Amino acid sequence: MPLNTASVGRATDFIEHEVDARWLMAYAASLGDLNPNYMDTAAGAVCAHPVFPVCLEWPSILATRALLGDHLTDDESARGVHAGHDLHIFRPILAGSKLRTKATLIGVESIKPGAGYTLRLDTVDAAENLVCQTFQYGIYRGVSVEGDAKASAAAPAVPISSPLNESTTHISVPAGCAHTYTECARIWNPIHTDRQFAQAAGLPDIILHGTATLALAISELVDQFTQGEAERVVRLGGRFAAMVFMPADLQLRTSDCQRNDDGLTNVSFEVSNPNGETAINGGFFVFS
Repeated sequence: MPLNTASVGRATDFIEHEVDARWLMAYAASLGDLNPNYMDTAAGAVCAHPVFPVCLEWPSILATRALLGDHLTDDESARGVHAGHDLHIFRPILAGSKLRTKATLIGVESIKPGAGYTLRLDTVDAAENLVCQTFQYGIYRGVSVEGDAKASAAAPAVPISSPLNESTTHISVPAGCAHTYTECARIWNPIHTDRQFAQAAGLPDIILHGTATLALAISELVDQFTQGEAERVVRLGGRFAAMVFMPADLQLRTSDCQRNDDGLTNVSFEVSNPNGETAINGGFFVFS
């Protein structure tokens, strides 16, 4: 069934989360990232890995199906892919936080692969202050759009990419990484853990989550450019492209640091899989 642009502007209810040290440490550990800021409870409240907000957003993303009413069948819904991610971090998430997240459908358009859509995911604290906000672009492959392209709010422009250096950083992805990430992030989609399901969906094998690939890259960038100080990260994202199978040796390429007019620093990056295919392109990493 076509995806109707009349759905634009609809929002889910807020979903509340208790963010404890156990969850934050498990998420970092699933990435093999033992940065003391994420792991050392003796040093004070542990800090979230910069990509941790995807864990809070997942239940709201699942709830967006209700925003579409009867417009999508189960088969069409299963064809949804996460194509682009733009996360803004207004303050670090610390253990002991009580946060609430909701999703708003802010745009629908017809594109060559099917129906393109944009979600805005808002995470707030008890005082309704924004803690983080994500603009997530997705595609329902093979699904048509009914109505003219429509947007209730514009997603912000992403940072302009800078030329990448030739040198690379290797990121090792062990077998079983998707299973560990699934349970520690609390993001479950069987294409990442169930081989029979993945093959029935037309994939040759299970694939690593796009957000896991992103998080592995961000771990390296935090170490390389902020000396492990994750609280300095204010924005990150990129476009998801080629799949990552496991085990894998990923290649991370970065640009030189670019100082912005607002006093922040931006690094462009991309991640390639072992076949030389780009798994993340147009990547950006912004820090103070």
